[in-house]
Amino acid sequence: MQISTPEAAGMSSARLERITPVMESFVRDNRLPGIMTLLQRRGQIVHLGKFGLMDIEAGKPMQEDALFRIYSMTKPIVSVAAMLLFEEGRLSLTDPVATFIPAFARTKVCVGSGVLGLQLADQHPPMTIHHLLTHTAGLSYGWAHDSPVEELYRQAGLTARSRDSALPELIERLASIPLLFQPGTAWRYSLATDVLGYVIQMAADMPLADFLQERIFEPLGMVDTGFQVPPAKVSRLAQIYASQELYGPTPIPPREVYGIGDVTTPTACPSGGGGLVSTLPDYLRFCECLLHRGVYDGGQLLSPKTLDWMTANHIPPALMPLKMGLDVLDHGFGLGFRVAIDLGQARQLTSVGEYGWGGAANTYFWIDPAEEFIGLMMTQHLPVGPYPVVDRFRNLAYQAIIA
Repeated sequence: MQISTPEAAGMSSARLERITPVMESFVRDNRLPGIMTLLQRRGQIVHLGKFGLMDIEAGKPMQEDALFRIYSMTKPIVSVAAMLLFEEGRLSLTDPVATFIPAFARTKVCVGSGVLGLQLADQHPPMTIHHLLTHTAGLSYGWAHDSPVEELYRQAGLTARSRDSALPELIERLASIPLLFQPGTAWRYSLATDVLGYVIQMAADMPLADFLQERIFEPLGMVDTGFQVPPAKVSRLAQIYASQELYGPTPIPPREVYGIGDVTTPTACPSGGGGLVSTLPDYLRFCECLLHRGVYDGGQLLSPKTLDWMTANHIPPALMPLKMGLDVLDHGFGLGFRVAIDLGQARQLTSVGEYGWGGAANTYFWIDPAEEFIGLMMTQHLPVGPYPVVDRFRNLAYQAIIA
């Protein structure tokens, strides 16, 4: 990738240099294995950083075309895929999910529990595509302990999927578990985008992987993005790590990688919420298309009006602030993206209207239309959260803007 003079894009070279020692400290202090960072402003790449190793045991340096498990950075891609079908009139956001997945017509809602077990009610209103896109569907991940429904997720094996299990079977299991709340009455990060991926399969009448390949990856030139890493590219796959304590990354065996298993093997259960593998250059192409309001070299992926709608806050004030576990979030949520809506409430430098998301292995991106600014960070360490690497990178990126 060609690096431009930062000053030509209204950024300071000296201030951008502050990124390097901070990222290097996360590697040097044995917190993260290796990190890649990229900043693009006004169409010019002004920073590309490669720090540490993509495979500690092999002594392999981080490389530009390294493949990363991007986990929940899959969600924006699948959300865009759903909106392609919306633009073609093959689905509406007001459509009940049961129109495409009949099992959800039978899904009840947990309205309480007692000595006789869960108290259940019918959905009112029915779960819709809009609820899936905004994480207001009443679904969850099974991580929490604040509802007896969460335990049902764990008992059903929904917190750790097998690549051998068929996607329809996973969705049927999910539909058999009560919703945590009536659709539209709360926000909860969830398996909603996995359900959306199956809706796409049904509406498009083709496998999710094929639809993404044909309608997004091929047009945008995302040649290294998919649910499986082919044999010819395995040498480029970054090793993924975890730490027993706060320091000392330990490699995770392929079959034990949380949620997605060994990505070098085929999957019958492509996760629309977190299953893709990609590279920094590939994901940059996706971000550029969104920043350019749906335009890519050769065509128009989405209408500007559709993207404006997707990147607006869809969460009503009564459901704010959003929470993920015990964490109170400082943003709203659109159709597949978090959205910055108030500078005073933001805990990082940003602009109103900036949007993006991250992944469980500490991958992250943002798009800031007001500043014509894209930021990307890739590493491979589970879980997300123990280290403030994303916050540091974001703030170091924004403080370098001088014009």
